[in-house]
Amino acid sequence: MDRKDILKTVDHTLLTQTATWEEIRGILDDGIKYQTASACIPAAYVKQAAEYVEGRLPICTVIGFPNGYSTTAVKVFETKDAIANGAEEIDMVVNIGWVKDGKYQEIEDEIRQIHEACGGKILKVIIETCLLTEEEKIRMCETVTCAGAEFIKTSTGFSTAGATFADVELMRKHVGKEVKVKAAGGIASLEDAEKFMALGVDRLGTSRIIKIIKQTDDGAGY
Repeated sequence: MDRKDILKTVDHTLLTQTATWEEIRGILDDGIKYQTASACIPAAYVKQAAEYVEGRLPICTVIGFPNGYSTTAVKVFETKDAIANGAEEIDMVVNIGWVKDGKYQEIEDEIRQIHEACGGKILKVIIETCLLTEEEKIRMCETVTCAGAEFIKTSTGFSTAGATFADVELMRKHVGKEVKVKAAGGIASLEDAEKFMALGVDRLGTSRIIKIIKQTDDGAGY
């Protein structure tokens, strides 16, 4: 597979607690250079990042991250604030406790409200697959589909595990045809990326792919 085809699915990501503007600027520069799908960064840097890229790269940020148990009102405010600051894409975390409680209608309602707050921008819903049973994963695929979000996403990358091939296969089987799948967390090689894409993944949340390409040939041809 052409590496450019992989790169255009990548949300080039830096969400560590210690991320500085200098580090985020490096992510943005790489995202522009390698023509990634977006740069996914902390909300506090969205305005500065959007001004810096001047439309050359979509800015993505995270909402209710990483634990998902903020109130719906807080998540909606975070979303509106991020969009106002220039975010083009929103990755939200669902309330995992609500999943365990079986409150799927409440989860659907929350996703709908956040999707409305996106004002036409892309919404990706993180379900944190490593914390869910297979039945819960299937129910969340159905819930995200009913709520109208553009993407379902495996993981925050801040829990006990990241994306797995088995989870992606399950999600692709149970989400609606119009819902895209994002794999995130632990994508460590070009081979992993290719396999996830072959299984039907539309986006990859990772910082490692660009690091690998830089190491292999200094990005020649990009």
